[in-house]
Amino acid sequence: MEWNSIISIIMGILMLIALPLALRRRNKAGPLKREEICRHFQGMGIKIALWERGSDEEKIGLSRSSGQKSEGIIELKCRNIDLVNVSSVATQYGVRYFLDYLVKAPNIMEERKLKKTRMLRRRSPPLWGKVVALDWEGDNSLAQTLNLDYSLEDKLLRANMNVFKGNIEIFPEPRHGYARIRTEFSLPSAEIFEAISNIARHIKSW
Repeated sequence: MEWNSIISIIMGILMLIALPLALRRRNKAGPLKREEICRHFQGMGIKIALWERGSDEEKIGLSRSSGQKSEGIIELKCRNIDLVNVSSVATQYGVRYFLDYLVKAPNIMEERKLKKTRMLRRRSPPLWGKVVALDWEGDNSLAQTLNLDYSLEDKLLRANMNVFKGNIEIFPEPRHGYARIRTEFSLPSAEIFEAISNIARHIKSW
């Protein structure tokens, strides 16, 4: 038997062992992640409420067939962001956690073809330099609105985008009447949270 075949077999066995371990770890870590972000929001002075498991909102943007799962819904008692879904994605490399900020957007249910919108960093020098500007691309209407909101760009740049490694992506979810603002799981600074709240405000009139 060739070495390549032996290595392939060994890698396959390791993946079969690693994936169940990752799933077991996710089952334990998921509730802890939700508790951690709850405490963080409360520390920021935001009133919250934990929803019972099994709500329809847990399904927004998630698919079990792709390894995605909701770890629970948090209601935020603030003006622009309605809910936060702590979600996880299991892969052969481990489990990644995300925050999906859910925003009620009645206009999103109209018969319009809305696109995913995402944030792009501009660095100087390119590739490895400092983040000096931000651009939004995707849905023409929303991207243009966000690009013209210079206070939003200022908040994000002041939050130090070199430290905030994750991206910000906006997904229309017309079937549910929501839009979803996704970031990597992190405890948002006041500037990041305020920026996401500003994005949610624009989404409500999208």
